[in-house]
Amino acid sequence: MGHFRPERVVTNDDLAKVVDTNDEWIRSRVGIAERHFAAEQDTVASMGAAAGRAALADAGLTPDDVDTVITATCTLETQIPHASTQIAANLGIHAPGSFDVNGACAGFCYGLAVASNAVQTGTSRVVLLVGSERLTSWIDPNDRANAIIFADGAGAAVITAADAPTIGPVAWGCDEEQTEAIYIADRKSYVYQAGQTVFRWATTAIAPVAARAAELAGVSLADIDVLACHQANLRIVEAVARKLTAEGAREDLRVARDIVTTGNTSSASIPIALDRMRAAGEARSGDLVLAVGFGAGLTYAAQVFVCP
Repeated sequence: MGHFRPERVVTNDDLAKVVDTNDEWIRSRVGIAERHFAAEQDTVASMGAAAGRAALADAGLTPDDVDTVITATCTLETQIPHASTQIAANLGIHAPGSFDVNGACAGFCYGLAVASNAVQTGTSRVVLLVGSERLTSWIDPNDRANAIIFADGAGAAVITAADAPTIGPVAWGCDEEQTEAIYIADRKSYVYQAGQTVFRWATTAIAPVAARAAELAGVSLADIDVLACHQANLRIVEAVARKLTAEGAREDLRVARDIVTTGNTSSASIPIALDRMRAAGEARSGDLVLAVGFGAGLTYAAQVFVCP
């Protein structure tokens, strides 16, 4: 695995100079203390390539080993060419299968399911899966509700064959009746989010999806070592963790709370959070990870896998 966070750190006090807010208000509602904003040169493709380069180094592989590149993103500036082929070019990966997945904040989990299936069927040998987002390009900086939440960054994972399966089946779906809970109206618009609607949905609907992923993987919630939720809102993350604990997860379950210092990076949030947990020793190789993503659509996906 690997990740990239832009150098520019934006604190709550920094945002308070632009919109009517303050540190206490932001921390109490979404749990964020600071987030990273992209510089002019930080694009979806360049950040994705940086995360991918780190993941390949972590795997002890080179670009020549990769035959497939998949990118989860919903924030490309232009839809053509897609991000995966740009990332491949940046890294020097020659003639890979390449395509993007737009599952919004669930995108990384969708991409992981596709990558796992591709490797298991023999379609691919080595997949570089990237989640990369430049959300600040699509957020109104004067929007008090959204400007405090969203940020930029990229995370990546390398998926290869193993002697025994290490990525479980995906539990995925969508609430097709809530397509307008989060949307961008047109190419000249910013992200709109019905915050309370999304909050209520996420705090009630997502824990059962996570539990279903454990069931599909043939493990109990008590077997799970690490919970890596999409970092949407600290209150949502903690609500999901509480519900899973009530359903049988261990009290010592290690929960990703990367949103505090990274913000909401949509499809990049799970790989960034997990890679930073690995670096801090909070997630160790061999740990059983339960990842669950959810967002616009309203779309969700979860799976259990062994931490690299």
